[in-house]
Amino acid sequence: MGTNDAVRGCEVLVVGAYFADLVFHGLAGAVRPGGEVFAEGFALVPGGAYSSAMALRRLGHDVVWSTDFGTDAFSGQVLAAARQEGLDEAAFRHHDGPVRSLTVALAADGERAMVSFMDPVAPVPLAPVLRRHRPRVLLLPQLRCDDVALAALDAARELGTVVVMDCHDTAVSLADPAVRRALAGVDVFTPNTAEAVRLTGAADPEAAVAELAALVPTLVVKRGAHGATAVRDGKRHDVPAVPARVVDTTGAGDCFDAGFVHGLLAGWSLPDCLAAAAACGAAAVTGPGSSAALRVEELHRRLGRSAARPGEPVPAAGSSS
Repeated sequence: MGTNDAVRGCEVLVVGAYFADLVFHGLAGAVRPGGEVFAEGFALVPGGAYSSAMALRRLGHDVVWSTDFGTDAFSGQVLAAARQEGLDEAAFRHHDGPVRSLTVALAADGERAMVSFMDPVAPVPLAPVLRRHRPRVLLLPQLRCDDVALAALDAARELGTVVVMDCHDTAVSLADPAVRRALAGVDVFTPNTAEAVRLTGAADPEAAVAELAALVPTLVVKRGAHGATAVRDGKRHDVPAVPARVVDTTGAGDCFDAGFVHGLLAGWSLPDCLAAAAACGAAAVTGPGSSAALRVEELHRRLGRSAARPGEPVPAAGSSS
């Protein structure tokens, strides 16, 4: 295995495993043990952290993706897709054996069920990767509170890197001190409603929003058909869901995150960042996986913005502005 050790700056560093998503959509009914259900469509598409990295690249950003590939066919398929999208390979780790990461997604009636598998891979120390690439934004597509992640959050703070972290159904709660420490190092936290409730143990979504908003500088909650909510400095902003023909919701949250980071990097207001996120998430559900992720010209057309409109620099880590 190997990486490029040259020190350089980038806009966004995305850290996380790839997945090969086997998406069955338009199911005729619920899948039950012992039964068989036919789907209207099927696609094998790249997913996992690839979705966020690819979506940000389509939005015109300089993206470095830290991930692992092996000699297996799934690694090969996602690696080829990453190269086709023009993703920077400087933080790819290549292994001599299989590194299989795959998910079977069953999509029906706007919902999905998933079964996943991953070959174990030793985690790469993230703090040195951060110092090597010096990103303006670190995007973590999953809530992580292990020692490697906590060290990376400390390094991000030293570098002035803004940290955006998703939740992705991680089986942890605020009862764990490590989770609270991780959230203390995050600038933007982007769970969905169900994740926020599970994480806090709150009685309802509104209580979960209030509790999490007190822990992180900017909270962004994806609310599906009810739109999205952002809270910063005690001020709440809501946007409605963008109407879309739902084919598959896999990857929609990752594309939502990419739209929000796009707005951050452009210096947009919090409501405008939220609108960009909602537009990107809605577009993603119109195709399998993240294959329908928007390109920058289409996003700006939908938002009524000029792609050349100047913005202020993204706020420094820990800033509440």
